[in-house]
Amino acid sequence: MRQEKELLVDEVSGQLNKSDYVYLANYNRITVSEVSSLRDELAKEEAEFHVVKNSILRVALKKLELPDLDEWLTGPTAIIVGGENPSGVAKVLKKFAKKLERPEIKVGVLSKKTMSSDEVSLLAELPSLEALRGQLLGLLQQPAQSMLFVLNGVPSNLLNVLQAKAKEE
Repeated sequence: MRQEKELLVDEVSGQLNKSDYVYLANYNRITVSEVSSLRDELAKEEAEFHVVKNSILRVALKKLELPDLDEWLTGPTAIIVGGENPSGVAKVLKKFAKKLERPEIKVGVLSKKTMSSDEVSLLAELPSLEALRGQLLGLLQQPAQSMLFVLNGVPSNLLNVLQAKAKEE
């Protein structure tokens, strides 16, 4: 392989190593201003949008031992990588695609597992990482709150009985 291609493969491999997920999108019919807008939205999730050659991406995927995506490496391809929140990035892509009817998500890879475009869409439906943490915290606090309510009920009931008795006298 020529040195220039090796440098490109190394650059794409570096991009793929930024996160444990990658989304492949067809960026056909998308304007420069729309790409810029998408990149701004993705930056909020610390993700990046890169246009790559399919042959270079194919070699980089093999080099990193990621799943074989040859089936989806046709036509213009962009990769979306980076950030810690794959569902947040999927939400941005879904929202953008719904608004403009492009880019089209071809496939996703999450933790070295291939995800169809429908599965990526389902991932976008999940609550944000912060919301999930809040829900988990609420579930962890619920038994303690219930126990406190029960333990607090006995003295409260006793106090209510004593106050009622005091009012009678």
